[in-house]
Amino acid sequence: MRIAFHVMSSPLGLLFVARSPRGLRHLEFMDRRSLKRTIAGHESTEPDATWEPSLLELKPAIEQLESFFSGMLKRFSLPLDPDGTEFQHAVWNTLLEIPFAETRSYGEVARAIGQPKAARAVGLANNQNPIAIIVPCHRVIGAGGSLVGYGGGMHRKKWLLDHEARFADLDAREATTGPRLAQVAPKPYARATAGVARKSAVAAPKPAAAARGRGRKPAR
Repeated sequence: MRIAFHVMSSPLGLLFVARSPRGLRHLEFMDRRSLKRTIAGHESTEPDATWEPSLLELKPAIEQLESFFSGMLKRFSLPLDPDGTEFQHAVWNTLLEIPFAETRSYGEVARAIGQPKAARAVGLANNQNPIAIIVPCHRVIGAGGSLVGYGGGMHRKKWLLDHEARFADLDAREATTGPRLAQVAPKPYARATAGVARKSAVAAPKPAAAARGRGRKPAR
């Protein structure tokens, strides 16, 4: 199988992005690993894969990720091809249904897939999610609201949740405040000033008339 890959920079560090002919297959944080070591980490599960760099083939994913990081994109629309078990696919599909800036507990995800006692297994599937951010495992939290269990590191999980909350709040404020400039009435002081100016113009003597008055002799 041929796998195209690209490395992109992000607010969370370097991201390794790869896709098969069927869709996106890997999105992971590289941390301090080299590109060679990152690819080697997948050789045990994909021993027959041919890895080729290709920005062109990864361009749709890169553009959507950049839009997400800028707050312009709330939902990804990319074909996905993660390698996993039937249970893992059930969990990952459920994660894709969690809306932007919302969270679910591990127990809620377990109940959503029809296995209410499998919260611990859900946590393991989250940890093994091969497509970070796009399959939003960062939106799964502990039952008490605690930020637990994120393969990319707790600082990244917190950043992602804060990032989504910030842009969700911004959208909410924009939805409740419309344009104001067209609705602003003329300022009262502007009308008062205009009135004073007109009155002064009427009361003031014309320069020519004043000059003629000064040149006349007094009547006898």
